[in-house]
Amino acid sequence: MTDLFAPTRPDAPLAERLRPHTLDEVIGQSHLLGPGKPLRLAFESKKLHSMILWGPPGVGKTTIARLTAEAFDADFIALSAVLSGVKDIREAIERAQLALQQYGRHTILFVDEVHRFNKAQQDAFLPFVEQGLVTFIGATTENPSFEVNSALLSRAQVYVLQALSEPELASLFERAVGVALPGLDFDEAAKSLLVGYADGDARRLLNLLEQMKTAADTSAVTHIDEAFTRNALAKSGRRFDKGGEEFYDQISALHKSVRGSSPDAALYWLVRMLDGGADPLYLGRRIIRMASEDIGLADPRALRMALDAVETYERLGSPEGELTLAQAVLYMACAPKSNAAYVAYNDMRAFIKNDKSRSVPLHLRNAPTKLMKELGYGHAYRYAHDEPEAYAAGEDYFPEGMPKPEFYRPTPRGLEGKIGERLAHLRELDRKTKNRK
Repeated sequence: MTDLFAPTRPDAPLAERLRPHTLDEVIGQSHLLGPGKPLRLAFESKKLHSMILWGPPGVGKTTIARLTAEAFDADFIALSAVLSGVKDIREAIERAQLALQQYGRHTILFVDEVHRFNKAQQDAFLPFVEQGLVTFIGATTENPSFEVNSALLSRAQVYVLQALSEPELASLFERAVGVALPGLDFDEAAKSLLVGYADGDARRLLNLLEQMKTAADTSAVTHIDEAFTRNALAKSGRRFDKGGEEFYDQISALHKSVRGSSPDAALYWLVRMLDGGADPLYLGRRIIRMASEDIGLADPRALRMALDAVETYERLGSPEGELTLAQAVLYMACAPKSNAAYVAYNDMRAFIKNDKSRSVPLHLRNAPTKLMKELGYGHAYRYAHDEPEAYAAGEDYFPEGMPKPEFYRPTPRGLEGKIGERLAHLRELDRKTKNRK
């Protein structure tokens, strides 16, 4: 007779039930785990070492850490940097000492999301890693160069894991359906849709399949087609961390696509970020920056278009206003390019930072009072509009004794080509005036 009050154990998540138990069962990361590759060689050589596993979510970081413990017959202690503190680290070290003293077993200490530990918490591992008490394995989705202490980083080998390809996800799909979802028949369109939704993340794919099983059981269906899949799944955005490496990588790709005059690529990265949940106004601010940094005076209309796009978005909101951002990005990608203003500004900032303070020449000073006029303020100033071509040829507007920098060098592209011709003409007038003196 069944005991109604007996505790029940919930089924383990599909991701846990399908977790590989050998290297050969791991899908993906062939650049690290394939024959003759670094991690495969480390396993085969039986030489255990500390490591940092860096990669996006759902690519096998925890699996590789667990397989390492099994391969080297070591105790495995897992900590989450989100939930753990110094007290948990201390308890883990005490467990490692006990395992060594009583059973002669080495310990692998695995820290998930190690980038979330602060410097003091990361430093707490160092003495025990150096003593050889524990082998440290950290997992992170962020660039360890910025997020992991250099002292800890120097004691660990960094391995970069990659998002799973579509064929790799398809292989995982077949394994999951065959092992854990008997009786469900997915057509190719549904399979392709789910693989696309997973976006390189194995754990996400398995979670989606669990959702599909629940939906199929509820609807009493066994054949899964594309329409059923779309109806069953809520919108699932692509992998996108608004404050992490993925975010800044995509911003960089958008900016460089605009700079590289690739309108389709620029539009791809813009829409990709909007689809992933990026703040459209943040993107608008970056688009304004691109207009000055990469287009500048080659086409001054780009800056005005960027400003108009942001203002229009503020009035319309999403999704209507996003079209104006796309229009601005396309315009700037197609516009002539010049970073002459950007370079000139940075060069001038560097010059002024290292230069002494210089007084404003008397002839450029304003003279609103009688005393100022008596002191020579504004004396001999030449009003440009009264001169031929509205230009006071030979006039000097720099502080006395200051070398004449030429940081702004117009490019021959777009409107800036005309600006360059104009400046060359004015400099020729200066030269002629100087020769007459």
